[in-house]
Amino acid sequence: MPGDILTQAEIDALLAAANDDASSLDSLRQEDNGKKVKVYDFKRPDKFSKDQIRTLYMLHESFARLLNTYMSTHLRTLVNVDVASVEQLTYQEFVQSMANPSVITVLGVPPLKGNIIFEIGTEIAFAYIDRVFGGDGTTPIKARVLTEIEDAVMRRFVNTAMAQFKESWANVTNINPYLEATESNPQFTQIVPPNDMVVIVTLQTKLGEIEGMMNICIPYLVLEPIMSKLTTTFWVASSVAKDEDSRQTEAIRKKLNQTKVPFVVEVGRVNITIREFLTLGFGDVLQLETKVKDDFPCMIGTNAKFFCRPGTFGKKMAVQITQVVKKREEADGEDDENEDDDDERF
Repeated sequence: MPGDILTQAEIDALLAAANDDASSLDSLRQEDNGKKVKVYDFKRPDKFSKDQIRTLYMLHESFARLLNTYMSTHLRTLVNVDVASVEQLTYQEFVQSMANPSVITVLGVPPLKGNIIFEIGTEIAFAYIDRVFGGDGTTPIKARVLTEIEDAVMRRFVNTAMAQFKESWANVTNINPYLEATESNPQFTQIVPPNDMVVIVTLQTKLGEIEGMMNICIPYLVLEPIMSKLTTTFWVASSVAKDEDSRQTEAIRKKLNQTKVPFVVEVGRVNITIREFLTLGFGDVLQLETKVKDDFPCMIGTNAKFFCRPGTFGKKMAVQITQVVKKREEADGEDDENEDDDDERF
């Protein structure tokens, strides 16, 4: 059987071929591992692009800041509202993720067609209600359906929150959200078919020591007419245009005109020592620097703007403005005050 015996050269050739095959297999495996395949489910297609999700995130970051300011001021406690996530799901998945019972409000958003859902976790709802009624907001309350009074309180909260929601969306489109109905069972809130896509904005909320979630569910059908506006470029451009809007300037001017400022008539001044001040008693007379024929200065804040004479109007005390303080006199007065301040400092 000499023909079946391999020579050393043939053995080396076979080993070399085997090594080449192993290296080629390893390289093929590495190439396969390097390729990332993205799974796509045709039953739940992606309706929102990454840029649109990013724009929605920024919009609701603004809403979270406004809501945070309102709740902190209204409840007089530490409140923190942040956007935890913005993701797209089917409506059925969103319904299944909600607790039962829960505080669910169905909202209309004209001129957009359809409804959106604003869902508040029971822990946050009961902490808010407890705080409104004078509690500290930390009393543990078992999850249950709201009473009529509690429902009225949460309706008022949602109405106020929707005012902040409207303001945050003003850079994209003008909406007028209003509360249509409240519900506690997620199965009874069917605003779109189960397989329709919705975007879910989750707000991480901390009210004092209580933490919970608030969710905003916006169906794709509601946003479809304005999908072209849900881009960061449009959002930034609208923000700049809004700042330059003359109507906003007029609104600010109107607010300033309605702002109340203190108006004080200064009868006179007198300088006394601390010792004299401590010895003052009932019936003591202080001699002012103002003379009988002098006009009294009218102070707006800390500045004199008018001069006046005292008198009566009917049965009430009054003053009659005699002249307006000139700008030069006003500036001189401010310089004198600054000099006095400097003297006091030195």
